[in-house]
Amino acid sequence: MFDVLTVAAVADELTDRVLDGRIQRVGMLSRFAIGMEVYAEGRRRYIVAGAEHDDARLLLLDREPSFDSQLVTPLLLLLRKYARGGVIVGIEQPPLDRVVRVSIAKRLGPHNSASDAAALLDQGDEDEDSDGLEDATFVHVMVEIMGRHSNIILVDDDGRIMEAIKRVTPAMSRVRPIAPKLSYTAPPLGDRADPRRLSAAEAAILLASESGDARVAAILPKRLRGISPQMAREVAFRALGSVDASVTDARSDGHAAIAREMRRLLEPMLTSAWAPVVYRDSDGMPTAFAAVPHLHLAKRFTEEMEQSVSRAAEIAGGGEDASTPGRHTQRRARLSQAIGVAVERAEARLAQLRSEGAKGADAERYRRWGEAIYGNLWSIQPRQSNLEVESVSIPLDPALTAKENAQAYFERYRKAQSAGEHVPELVAKVETERDYLRQLQSYVGQAETFPELEELAIEWEAFTEVRKGNSAPQKRRPRSAPPRKTRAMTDRNGNAIYIGRSGAENERITFDIAGPNDTWLHARGVPGSHVIVRWNNPTGEEEDDTLETAAALAAYYSQRRESTSVDVDITRRRHVRKIKGTGPGMVTYRNERTVAVHPANEVELSGRLQQP
Repeated sequence: MFDVLTVAAVADELTDRVLDGRIQRVGMLSRFAIGMEVYAEGRRRYIVAGAEHDDARLLLLDREPSFDSQLVTPLLLLLRKYARGGVIVGIEQPPLDRVVRVSIAKRLGPHNSASDAAALLDQGDEDEDSDGLEDATFVHVMVEIMGRHSNIILVDDDGRIMEAIKRVTPAMSRVRPIAPKLSYTAPPLGDRADPRRLSAAEAAILLASESGDARVAAILPKRLRGISPQMAREVAFRALGSVDASVTDARSDGHAAIAREMRRLLEPMLTSAWAPVVYRDSDGMPTAFAAVPHLHLAKRFTEEMEQSVSRAAEIAGGGEDASTPGRHTQRRARLSQAIGVAVERAEARLAQLRSEGAKGADAERYRRWGEAIYGNLWSIQPRQSNLEVESVSIPLDPALTAKENAQAYFERYRKAQSAGEHVPELVAKVETERDYLRQLQSYVGQAETFPELEELAIEWEAFTEVRKGNSAPQKRRPRSAPPRKTRAMTDRNGNAIYIGRSGAENERITFDIAGPNDTWLHARGVPGSHVIVRWNNPTGEEEDDTLETAAALAAYYSQRRESTSVDVDITRRRHVRKIKGTGPGMVTYRNERTVAVHPANEVELSGRLQQP
């Protein structure tokens, strides 16, 4: 967990190992993560900063991360100009804040050469009265690790924002918009108390307004600045013997213990006496990490000391940087889980709508009951609970008059009739949404590379933004990550075969790349990739062996890839149509024929295909 302790430990680590180092390379690791290669103390190290809402981080790696050379953003262009070739001259963390400022000095010569950075250091060594930085340009990279509000912001020496990895418009945040040319303001601290100065009396006052059964570990993060849930649980465990200790448990001498253990936990921020640890479960899987040992975690898990807090965070995050298999697997699992929750919600909504549709069938019964009550008003006694009319028993609400009971049934009739009119349309809409989500989840499960997963994450983000009622993302802000280049395989006959790995890519190959007379394939009735065959011959005459190869690929890149036989629909592209108002890649088609094939991937079909 990147709480204030972890951030402080990382800031100390960066100061110790890369301060005065030269930045030799800057690049994007993903849409919301950057990497900087720094040469210091005779070796290369890599600063990795990520602002993903579910994986914000700041690390110092010994090994090179995977830079995405095809991902270029405005922030990267400015970092190349003002940071690459510069010297890191300052690393600071504001007290009790999850923000680190990396200050960089660079002399911007006519050719903006990296050798200027070395000149800065050389000049500083020659003149004791000058640090060699008089002519340098200073910029500051602000790494803010704050959950969904995480950001990486480039600020000039006058405090103006140059660019950010996430722009924040006034409509998104009236308190703290983030955009070029605006003044940079630090994240608001709020009015919570400073835990470093917590006394027994203050702890007693802090807990006095809470109910006796409230958990101390739940109160501390809300009332004290910079205290994370993990830190709060550790303080409660050290002071009161349990992470679930209540306010009642803290009475008598508990308040003094809470104040004492709080100060003791925060002490390494003054002494830099860090002792990074990783905690593993019984299966050996990392479950947590911390900048100092946590007793409540050691009680449940196996504790392992690590050489640096960055290494501990690496291990807990999957073992490597964001582009390696460990973190790739975790990122895929998180994305799949989020989509799965949306699928479950769509299923619940469908069940609700179908229930309302069933109620619509009762509309006529409610009308008949209301008319029967009106026809028998003379015979209904006050507080009567039932009316028998022609062998039909009509329930009555004893608290209502006869006329009010009739009006209530007519109101239920009108509502049921209205539901019956709109439910079929709503059911069809939600079914289409659920099918799209299932398709997207299938793509996530089959994603083989980080760029594929990143494009799916962007597609998921676009869906959630539209689902919340925001304007379409492509109109709200420019896309930060360019679409991956779609490459074709070629079969022995010279025909090009394209496979879509996301909804957006399905749409590209089907409607941008394929011509009307090319052939479109898709596994029948299950989520899967669109496969396109662009025919080499001018007439577009289909060839059986090419269709057999493409059908095997369509079966493999579907939800039924583990089956021995999969039905695949084949039709000309001109018979495929987009479904309006749905996610990318959702289509209808006609004039199809269906073949049963055994799923096979590119490796299994290597004798028939030439890779791009």
